[in-house]
Amino acid sequence: MISKEQLQEAKRIDLLTYLQNYEPDNLVPVSAGVYSTKEHDSLKVSNGLWYQWSTGIGGKSALDYLIKVRGLSLTEAVQTILGYTADHPPIFAINEVEYSTKTFNLSDCTPPHQKVIDYLLNERGIDETIVHYCVKQSLILESTIHHNVVFVGYDETNIPRFGSFRACNSTRIMGELSGSNKAYAFRLIGNSEGTKIHLFESAIDLLSYATLLKRKGLNWKQYNLISLSGIHQPNKQTKESKLPISLERYLDNNPQTETVYLHLDNDKAGRLASKMMQTLLPKSIKVIDNPPPAGKDVNDFLLSQIKDNSRFQNTKKNRNLPER
Repeated sequence: MISKEQLQEAKRIDLLTYLQNYEPDNLVPVSAGVYSTKEHDSLKVSNGLWYQWSTGIGGKSALDYLIKVRGLSLTEAVQTILGYTADHPPIFAINEVEYSTKTFNLSDCTPPHQKVIDYLLNERGIDETIVHYCVKQSLILESTIHHNVVFVGYDETNIPRFGSFRACNSTRIMGELSGSNKAYAFRLIGNSEGTKIHLFESAIDLLSYATLLKRKGLNWKQYNLISLSGIHQPNKQTKESKLPISLERYLDNNPQTETVYLHLDNDKAGRLASKMMQTLLPKSIKVIDNPPPAGKDVNDFLLSQIKDNSRFQNTKKNRNLPER
């Protein structure tokens, strides 16, 4: 029999601490702040949690892991952990995320001036309320040198780690700020729908989708919207491809995710990337391919909807004109 005190002591040990202290040869670094095990490559450890994608089982403590994955009984698992800790007290893991060696900062950015606001409202059709919300949250800035719009991404501690920029004119000047970490590409995380996420190729498409939701009378703040900051060409052997790092990071931190909606472009690259993600995402996650109904991307579709509505309103006004 194990006592209540012994059980509580065993529960204190998270899986990363357990593996680093007592099974270091079984621990495999995967990416910044993310680990796997030699025994189970589908099991990922990140941000104090672990999740086994092949089975849909997850948890926090080493106790959960020994019971759910190794198949030990509660008594056996507690005795295993306390046996180790009695001989060698653990050094608890500190989950420090390794970022790019290049320094990322926003020193060359300011709150956006009217030119940037006008570009988003008039050229891209983004809803004014959504734009002002993003400005207030410092999600949208302006570069001081070229006066491009900058879309900012933050990490779990609300520190800016990513910035993509785009020219506010007809040119296709775009890119990422030096030192950007794509794991934290621009996103809007909602207040509910915790098990669902919506993916987009760019920040503009993400904001366009939020606008479409608002135009339908839906609360866009309730949705989890994540941009990928572009997509890469999948390998010919799809299984050798990798999921976008921003998606991997989100899933590692949110193992409760059940549904992923893909809103990628209606071009060859977007369709190939969509098929790749449907293949690589775990079977425990429902994947819904939902490209824009018309146009190349979500912003194209939004602009077509605004144009059609404008035509409708003009026709309606003309019908109400008095006859001469």
